[in-house]
Amino acid sequence: MIRDTDARPFALTTDAGRRRIAELNLAPEAEITARLIEDARLPEGMAATVRSRAEALVAKVRAGDEPARGVEAFLKEYGLGTREGVVLMCLAESLLRVPDAATADRLIRDKLGEADWDAHLGRADSLFVNASTWGLMLTGRVIRLAPEDVAGGASSAIGRLVSRSGAPVIRQALHAAMRMMGKQFVQGRNIQEALDRARAGWAKGWRHSFDMLGEAARTEADATRYHEAYLAAIRAVGKTAPRELDEITRPSVSVKLSALHPRYEAAKDGRMLKALGGRLAELAREAKAVGIGLTIDAEEADRLDISLDLLEGAAADPALAGWNGLGLAVQAYQKRAHAVIDHVVELAGRTGRIIPTRLVKGAYWDTEIKRAQERGLSSFPVFTRKEATDVSYLACARRMLAARDRLYPMFATHNAHTVAAIDVMAGNDRRFEYQRLHGMGEPLYEAALGDAPSKGGVSCRIYAPVGAHEDLLPYLVRRLLENGANTSFVHRLADESVAIGDLVADPVAKLAGRASRPNPSIPLPGAIYAPERPNSQGLDLADPLVVMELDAAVAAAAA
Repeated sequence: MIRDTDARPFALTTDAGRRRIAELNLAPEAEITARLIEDARLPEGMAATVRSRAEALVAKVRAGDEPARGVEAFLKEYGLGTREGVVLMCLAESLLRVPDAATADRLIRDKLGEADWDAHLGRADSLFVNASTWGLMLTGRVIRLAPEDVAGGASSAIGRLVSRSGAPVIRQALHAAMRMMGKQFVQGRNIQEALDRARAGWAKGWRHSFDMLGEAARTEADATRYHEAYLAAIRAVGKTAPRELDEITRPSVSVKLSALHPRYEAAKDGRMLKALGGRLAELAREAKAVGIGLTIDAEEADRLDISLDLLEGAAADPALAGWNGLGLAVQAYQKRAHAVIDHVVELAGRTGRIIPTRLVKGAYWDTEIKRAQERGLSSFPVFTRKEATDVSYLACARRMLAARDRLYPMFATHNAHTVAAIDVMAGNDRRFEYQRLHGMGEPLYEAALGDAPSKGGVSCRIYAPVGAHEDLLPYLVRRLLENGANTSFVHRLADESVAIGDLVADPVAKLAGRASRPNPSIPLPGAIYAPERPNSQGLDLADPLVVMELDAAVAAAAA
């Protein structure tokens, strides 16, 4: 058997919606985008209204009196492919892991002499800009620097600073810079500090969803510690949150299932689902008891199927009946996102509840591409063009807005065109909310919503990480990879050389005009070594269709 002997039958054996999700996982990108283009395409008059509103939003943000803040300031100064960024990322990543000061000091001497710091000197007001070009190396992403980036000697100013002050002084400065980074991205070092900082936003009508920083549990002790941290956060939020709101609109907590079990993987779903399902149920029951929401965060693509099993188990729990706080995040960059939305709508109807559904674009794209190539899969689980993800997002948004009797739509985006499109598609029914990351997107939503949140109108919920800066880096890398690339809206919004018309171009029209819907610069996993040889073929053992086929073959061979 490929799976645990005590594993329950795959849901797709009895659920057509789950089978459809599985079938779309590695389906040809061109076929899926052709359908999504039609799903996302707006009538000409609505499309013109969206464009006009998006242009007005961008103009209002750029005309603001305040200088670019935090990450936006950084993106205005740097691209994420600069040599200086690579150096600082290497240092930041390494300094959190180097056990002794002497080795850290040698690393600093070695790395600080590699980059052209003079090119950035005096070009930004914020130290954050010059200290936070930390973006890429943790995920193993390969960076190809142009010859002109490599040529030349060390910056004499930095060289003199290191020689005069000594590496220990620089080490302390870099640690201080990392703490600055933490303040930009993290709501608080602990849940109480995060709640204290959030109160000012509540008075303005803003909402929050708190996430306890940290990556997947590696041991049972890790899982127990994260579970206790989530329980404490739920109780603290429930005690502090405004009482006049319901469980959907009150502040909430987001949970990563990978933090609750050290073997959160498809091959272990028999034993894992029982243990993890029990922990999720305990968190959900506590959230219901204190009157707040609990949202299951989206993670890597190979965990989607088991996360849906866990969602269904919690939704069917009699102890959670009558509570509309159980939510799910859905990643639009996955080829099957629209089918997931359809399934959640069906699940909500079947279990007699409203399911808050957070639509995100996705933050693991580099990982998904790399893993599919490493495993020799037939295709990718994600789209290879940014505009395809944007089109998928709009198609999913239309489905969600059409099902507001079963879903509470939550749209996480920093893109002015997307914000405007949702506003137009929603019409007069204001039962939805926007979401943004803490430390990002505030000027956009101030321009888009004005004082509406304080008057009971559409609000914006802030996704608020909580934890020490030592836990920040993996989260930070995903954020910078997601928003720091030259093609991202956040990056281009900060770059005033990008024309407003180009910035708010309709992704549907852009994708429809492509000669090749998949990105030809990203070879399929089987072709990464072409033309010399094909890549070895692999199997996606997280795909229930594949596992069912293998189980049948094993049973036939044993007969």
